[in-house]
Amino acid sequence: MKSFERLAPSHIISISFLLLILLGAFLLMLPISTREHVVTPFLDALFTAGSAVCVTGLVVYDTYSYWSWFGQAVILLLIQIGGMGVVTMAIAVSVVTGRRIGLRQRFIMQEALSAPQMGGIIRMTNFIIRTMLLLEGIGVFLLALRFCPLLGLGEGLWYALFHAVSAFCNAGFDLMGRETPFASLTGFTGDPLVNLPIMLLIFTGGIGFFTWADIRTHKLRIHAWRLQTKLAVCTSLLLLLAGALFFYFYEFALPAWQGMEPEERLLGALFQSVTPRTAGFNSVDLTRLSGLSILVLILLMLVGGSTGSTAGGFKTTSLAVLFLCVRSVLRREEGITCFQRSIPVDVLKKVCTLIALYAVLFLAGAMLLMLWDDLAPGAALFECASAIGTVGLTLGVTTELSAASRVVLILLMYFGRVGGLTMLYAVSGSPAPAVSRLPQEQVSVG
Repeated sequence: MKSFERLAPSHIISISFLLLILLGAFLLMLPISTREHVVTPFLDALFTAGSAVCVTGLVVYDTYSYWSWFGQAVILLLIQIGGMGVVTMAIAVSVVTGRRIGLRQRFIMQEALSAPQMGGIIRMTNFIIRTMLLLEGIGVFLLALRFCPLLGLGEGLWYALFHAVSAFCNAGFDLMGRETPFASLTGFTGDPLVNLPIMLLIFTGGIGFFTWADIRTHKLRIHAWRLQTKLAVCTSLLLLLAGALFFYFYEFALPAWQGMEPEERLLGALFQSVTPRTAGFNSVDLTRLSGLSILVLILLMLVGGSTGSTAGGFKTTSLAVLFLCVRSVLRREEGITCFQRSIPVDVLKKVCTLIALYAVLFLAGAMLLMLWDDLAPGAALFECASAIGTVGLTLGVTTELSAASRVVLILLMYFGRVGGLTMLYAVSGSPAPAVSRLPQEQVSVG
């Protein structure tokens, strides 16, 4: 116990996710978890549990047709805990039960939430839990308006709850395999009662709790928002708008989609722009998309959502800082500035490290999938982007992958959910001691 207490926060966060995945895999292996009451192979159970805890959505079995009510409930619980963060949920339980939260627990909580400071971290935890319950509750109500008339009260409410939690946690698991396995939301392409609540839940879950807290405090006084809030909101809206315009005016204007009604085209464009950020639902058949649209989806999946949210990816703020750095170089400015604030060089170093890690692991994973399963480059890149971005979208190759390739995807999902910098700090040693500043020397680049 003492040795555990001496662990760094990055180690505790990494281990907590790993233990939850293993526990989930054990529960899913039980015969009670499947409709046929069979023992699920360990690797398949591990893949499903890892996908749920890492709020990804990649699956080897259709969630509705293979898993029983118990199995679906286990998956839903794993999604909820994984989406909010294992440490966040543990601290929340301690707060509810009245246990004292020490300084070390607060420090771990700060690391888990990527909080800017330790002060007020318990209040923030309470805000996160209340916000989660409120938004998921609204989602359940709105989705129930569609699912209850279709499926009856009991099953309709279960569908509404499952998809509301899955959407808010950016997981992408669905129960739409009743008619066609792995159908996702393709049966509701033009249905606003399903599309709009799902999109709102994905966006609100992926924008970041600190963003919502800042907006709650300062309302629409945008000048008073923190710089991180401004960057997260602006980048998220720009990516959403750009993606929707691309799918509406290019992809769904192609001859392959001539049968789409106008409202289906509009909702489809919006949905395909929102879901790579990083939810994993799809309202159209992704295998029919053009090569350029597949590339756009890969890029959106790698970016993901915002810091301190249920989403994955290397985050919108990282993309914004990288863009601001490029702008400062082109303008030959001394530092990186935005909204009359300067951004520390240390932030840029973290951004470059994070994006480089994502790029290396993403490409290495795709190469391994091409080597072991002879996948086409586009399919391999798409699958690995979906895994490391904790998205869950697929071109239909997940169930056909070998055991070795599935292990690669599990590792990518784990890395994407725990976080690149957290994993890097967990495997690296203690910070190097401060030394005297060495002389600088110019290096030519470009």
